[in-house]
Amino acid sequence: MKRATSMLGIGLVLALTLAETAEARRGGSFGSRGARTYTAPAPTATAPQATAPIQRSMTPANKAGATPQAPAAAGAAAQAPRRGGFLGGMGGGILGGLVAGGLLGMFLGHGFGGMGAGMMNTLMQLAILGLGIGLIVMLFRRRRTATAAPTSFARDNVSPINGARGFEQPASGGFGGFGGGAAVPPAPEVVETYEIGVTQADRDRFEELLSEVQAAFGREDYAALRERTTPEIMSYLSEELSQNATQGRRNEVSDVRLLQADVSEAWREGDIDYATAALRYSSLDVMRDRTSGAVLEGDATTPTETTEHWTFTRQNAGPWKLAAIQES
Repeated sequence: MKRATSMLGIGLVLALTLAETAEARRGGSFGSRGARTYTAPAPTATAPQATAPIQRSMTPANKAGATPQAPAAAGAAAQAPRRGGFLGGMGGGILGGLVAGGLLGMFLGHGFGGMGAGMMNTLMQLAILGLGIGLIVMLFRRRRTATAAPTSFARDNVSPINGARGFEQPASGGFGGFGGGAAVPPAPEVVETYEIGVTQADRDRFEELLSEVQAAFGREDYAALRERTTPEIMSYLSEELSQNATQGRRNEVSDVRLLQADVSEAWREGDIDYATAALRYSSLDVMRDRTSGAVLEGDATTPTETTEHWTFTRQNAGPWKLAAIQES
């Protein structure tokens, strides 16, 4: 039994080691897809299975996936009474403690001095009860005053189509009223999207960007990457290149060939277009030692196949740039 267990353990270790060295690239899902950043792309013939969600993105969660009903829901939640109301919070605890400790104790012959304790003890406990009730009333009035304090002027968010952003309510001060009420969290930003078509010229450009970005990454050509990617994607790729250089390694990607591709979805947000394409391609992807050139990970002679979703974006019908990569 011990020998069998040892052999199984050794086999698992070897399998994990081979899995790690099969592909040199770190992988992962990163970038931004506008309002659809945190939603999965539609399945296609190239990538029929579920796609991993984006793990690293600079898109705020209150923008991605926003719907026109989101502000109304947020307003209703803000106007709805809190669970338990006043008696369910601090006031309820004080009042409940006094009533339970005093009246119940009196009925049992212990509270308020019992039936045979003297009038003085009864009066003292009634005074304490009165002070407690007075404190509760004072807290209740303060809470009502703070709730009734005027808030800032509400301004509707302007649609991104017009290129303007809505005003956010200040946390305190400014137009927040004389008392400056409690901070109000910003409502989710409404982003209107419109489905658009993709031409054959766009598809050809997506295929070119697949090879150009991979080749620039393998050459560590920062200028070429900056020209073909968004600033966010550029920051992630630069970080990976910097880590490789620090570790004395270089990720070499070559012989990129597109095997199958189709467009999953394409839409417009204001003056910005997005298109997500499922790409299945082969490439020689190896990790080499920066000094000797020896292969540290991967196979320099056998290409590997990869299926990913690449999202491209352009503004005002400008050139397409890579905006997100998702593993499929």
